[in-house]
This record gives sequence, C-alpha cells and structure tokens, in this order.
Amino acid sequence: MNARLETVHMPRLQAGAHPQHLLATLLGDYDFAERSPIPSAAIVHLLAEFGITAASARSTLSRLARRGLIEPVREGRRTSYRLTDKAGQVHDQRIRHFLAFGAAPVPDTGKWTVVAFSVPESQRDQRRVLRVRLQEIGMATLFDGVLIAPGDRRDVAARVLAELSVGTAAALMLVTFDSALFGGRDPLAAYDLDGLRARYDDFIVGYTPLLERVRAGAVGISEALVARTKVMDAWRIFPDTDPALPTVLLPPDWPLPAARGLFLAIHDNLGSLAEIRVRNLLEKYIGARAAEIRAYRSDQYLTDDRAGAAPDQELA
Repeated sequence: MNARLETVHMPRLQAGAHPQHLLATLLGDYDFAERSPIPSAAIVHLLAEFGITAASARSTLSRLARRGLIEPVREGRRTSYRLTDKAGQVHDQRIRHFLAFGAAPVPDTGKWTVVAFSVPESQRDQRRVLRVRLQEIGMATLFDGVLIAPGDRRDVAARVLAELSVGTAAALMLVTFDSALFGGRDPLAAYDLDGLRARYDDFIVGYTPLLERVRAGAVGISEALVARTKVMDAWRIFPDTDPALPTVLLPPDWPLPAARGLFLAIHDNLGSLAEIRVRNLLEKYIGARAAEIRAYRSDQYLTDDRAGAAPDQELA
C-alpha cells in the first residue's frame, strides 16, 4: 500500500468525456519530453481536438492546479504547466493500475475483511460518509452497518476509520466467512454482479466496432488520438468499481478478460498514430521537443520500475 499523498486530489469519476479526466488521462498516457512544461496555449489546442472550448480548457487547467495535479511554470511572458512531482508518482501508479487490472486471476485466500459499525441516527451524516468511504476502498454492504471485502484490507479500512474518528463505534475483523454468522447470507449478495456484467458488456459492444476499424487500418491520426484517450477514460472506471472478487467465485463466462483484451488492443494499436497527432498539435508551441513525445504502451507500464505498485483506491 502507498502512503496517501494528501496534496494531490485526482479528478472524481464523471460520466462522459469530462475535461479534467481527459487532460489527466493525456498527461499520464504520454511522455511529454520527461514531463517538461507545456504552454497553456498548447494544452488548450490539444483539448480542442476533443471538442473542449478554450474557456473550458483554461478552467480545467485552473482546477487541476488547485487540486495539486499540475503546477504553473512561468517561461518569459507565457505560462506553462507540468505535473507536480507527487502527482506524477500517483498518476504513474494510477495508469499502471488501469493497465494491469484483470491481467491475472485473483486468488481466493478464504479470508474476508469485515467492518461492523453502529453510528446513532443523530449522526446519520457521518454514517453515510463512512459507508461511502468504505465503498470507495472496495467494500460492499452486506446489510446495514456491515461491510465486507475479500482478502485482507484491514490497513486501508483502519485508515478510513481513523480519519473519520469512528473509534469504538466500529469493529474491524479478518474472518473466514461463515454465512451462519451473517444471517445465512452469501457474501456475493453484497455485490451487484449483474450490473457490473452489464457495464462490461456495454463496453465490449460499444468498442468492438472501433477495434475492427483499427485492424482494418481505417483510423486516421486525429481519430486515433481521440479514440485512444476516450477508451482509456471509459476503461478506467472498471479498476475503481470492480470489487476484484476471487476469480473462483465468479461465473466462468465473466466478461472482464474479454473487455480487458479489447481495451489493450485498441490502446496499444493506436499508440503510434495518436503519438503523431500529439506531436503535430504541439510542435508550433514547443518546437523540436515535440519529437520527443511518446505514447506509453501497456508493456512499458507493466515492466517499467518507475511505475511502482498499484495505488490505494482512495486516491481516485
């Protein structure tokens, strides 16, 4: 587990092509000449490729700077931006997490983390916040006041409990799940697997035609940049919302492997074309440095030591 980087506030999940998500994805998915500063005008021009207005793009820069994701750098009379060092570390880990998710079966340890809490009705706002925070780290509600997650997540759960000052109002345990102790309930009942399957199926149906066009060589450089970024933006929701249940507990036709294969095929195969488009868009702003821009591929992130371990969910 990584120590939480308090000054970095990553954009929250949003439906659709949200400007902050698009820019965060772009900054993490390309090597902009060893993270050298990029003029604000260049970023505005880059985001215009996605239909983002200049006003919205500049607002996005301001918001990400306030979140601690990027920092302004004065270069003469112009302002440029680059990822902060802390955000760079977190962002590398986040992108690596997105690419590695689903690569290997999840082992079944037979153990489950359980948080049981009792917060009075007079503090229902705190109860709601506690439930939401625990869900953000991958726990699910088995029934009111009891949340569970497969494996040992006591460290991150304890951190949430400490941050919210729950104290003796909650019990944190690692148990071998016995349904008799939990009202006869199956732990899988805590999870909306039908809903998750539907979201994977929608992803597969929505992006399979794009992969067919990629393989047919029918995607140009402009479309490649937009499509590659948007497929990453769509995929990144799954590593943060899939509870990563042990593989043996899932149906044999679980769609995660197919969805991941589709995502990686699009992401990696469009890398070279998207790279060319980014260079073309930024060359007038950064000159020869544009030739140094590289699109990261999954094999680089999954073997590159600089990416580090996958981050805690709470960094999302």
